[in-house]
Amino acid sequence: MKLSVVSKKLWCVHKQLILLLTPLVFLPLLFTLPEKEGKCLYVVVLMAMFWCTEALPLAVTAMLPVCLFPTLGILPSKQVCPQYFLETNFLFLSGLVMASSIEEWGLHRRIALKVLTIVGVKPAWLILGMMLTSSFLSMWLSNTATTAMMLPIANAILESLFGDLTTLKEKCKSTNDPENDILNGQSTVKLQSLPSVPTEKQILSIDGTDGMEQSDTRTAEEIRSEAEYQMKVWKGFLICIPYAASIGGTATLTGTAPNLILIGQLKSYFPDCDLINFGSWFAFAFPLMLLFLFLGWIWIAFLHGGLNMRLCFTKQDRRAQAEARAKALIQEDYRKLGPINFAEGAISFFFILFAVLLFTRDPKFVTGWSVFFKKGYVSDAVTGVIIVSILFFFPSQKPSLSWWFDPQATNTPYVPLLSWKKAQQSVPWNIILLLGGGFAMAKACEESGLASWLGGHLQPLAEVPPAAAVMLITAFLACFTEFASNTATIIIFLPVIAELALHVSVNPLYFMMPATIGCSYAFMLPVSTPPNSIAFASGHLLVKDMVKTGIVMNILGILSVSLAMNTWGVAMFNLGTFPEWAQAANKSAVVPDVHLSLVQSLNATL
Repeated sequence: MKLSVVSKKLWCVHKQLILLLTPLVFLPLLFTLPEKEGKCLYVVVLMAMFWCTEALPLAVTAMLPVCLFPTLGILPSKQVCPQYFLETNFLFLSGLVMASSIEEWGLHRRIALKVLTIVGVKPAWLILGMMLTSSFLSMWLSNTATTAMMLPIANAILESLFGDLTTLKEKCKSTNDPENDILNGQSTVKLQSLPSVPTEKQILSIDGTDGMEQSDTRTAEEIRSEAEYQMKVWKGFLICIPYAASIGGTATLTGTAPNLILIGQLKSYFPDCDLINFGSWFAFAFPLMLLFLFLGWIWIAFLHGGLNMRLCFTKQDRRAQAEARAKALIQEDYRKLGPINFAEGAISFFFILFAVLLFTRDPKFVTGWSVFFKKGYVSDAVTGVIIVSILFFFPSQKPSLSWWFDPQATNTPYVPLLSWKKAQQSVPWNIILLLGGGFAMAKACEESGLASWLGGHLQPLAEVPPAAAVMLITAFLACFTEFASNTATIIIFLPVIAELALHVSVNPLYFMMPATIGCSYAFMLPVSTPPNSIAFASGHLLVKDMVKTGIVMNILGILSVSLAMNTWGVAMFNLGTFPEWAQAANKSAVVPDVHLSLVQSLNATL
């Protein structure tokens, strides 16, 4: 049998082979390492391999601690199972329910179109508008949902600017027959969420063809050059949306799963640390998001043709006409939404209330409203659940007193802002399980002493200046998460990073926060994040497009995080000192004698 045939057959069953061989390959860990740490490391490695290769669904792998930790004697089940629904999960759940209500009544679409009407229709400004809208929505909606919602809007605008994509691609290749390059075809891009686009294109066209192409006297080379520029702008539009969604998710605790993993593991490792909550995280991460978003916009607009002398001015009538059509399309879509209705107004009110209450509960730099309650009793999860619970009974239609006195009025049940059926359809329960699996893994690493043991073996990093260590940690996790889920990545490495900080007597937040944010900076590959995959699946991006753009985005992200941590981060969280809550955790950590001797011998050799 030919080697190529064998390799193809092996690839067909590669997941099954990984499931069978991984436990056997790493079996020596059970016998060569100290008993409890070896067993815990064995489970962690198995889960890491299954997560990175997706040999099992991510949620199924996340449930392995329920069966493996008790059977291997690492943790009893009564300690493992509660980790799957901590208060952090309730905060995440409340954020998802709020997001589903926003999507239910189309508020996200109104926000997107309004922003685009404000920023203007020059390519660079439109890219900025797309990035601002995507990042803002991603702070509250999932990154995946934001990308899926914004891409059809982007495609509709691009068609109004440049015409049919298939013909545009042909024009990029053709240099001989410009007569065949007239944009008069029907779009091949599916725009189910924008049914008004074909009608508007007919309204804005003359005799079925775009007016700007009727008197085209350009040479074939000029047409090809213009088409190549338009294709670059098209790619810039498509690539900026998933990137902005990933950046925006870092600004709030509920924006992306790694942020919640950080909170859960901080509460597990450092119970006395109360510095990180929704308000304090937002105060730190939102300026970082704006900084990185601005740098990312400069890079994407420069690379993909939008940022040049045409940023504010245009000398070519064709581009002016195309931009006028795009502006008309956006305004027409916004006009069709009509005035804001009662349901949208109610959702807007509760959305703003949700954000304000979370932000002001205990922002640290001022006194929050939590002082009116018993200390330590009211958390962000309590706040979130209170607000979203109201959505299930608050009416979506304006109440009317006249209805009670009108015998002719229809007696139909009122519709609340959100139904449980809609909410449960919108909640990704697999992510809930993934969060729980991460908390269970962190608990086992702490109780077994594995995290302390691994942290001791990273002692050589003590020689590296902390500022440089921050950059190394962020860069490593940003690269690792290109190939693995960002949630799985932070679950695997955060306990080790926490112990490393304790061993080198550095404020744990100084290492853990950039590691958490770095896990969201996956820009280079289509498989890095679901938003990247959605944009790549449009068929208009190449892998080299994402790599060329993403590698600089990664560098800009690492530099931005390092700047934030060493400036306002130090001032906000007092990162320059080794805090008492970390010292207390370090003193209370139980390290077996044999492991202590290993660490001491390692230090002696260094």
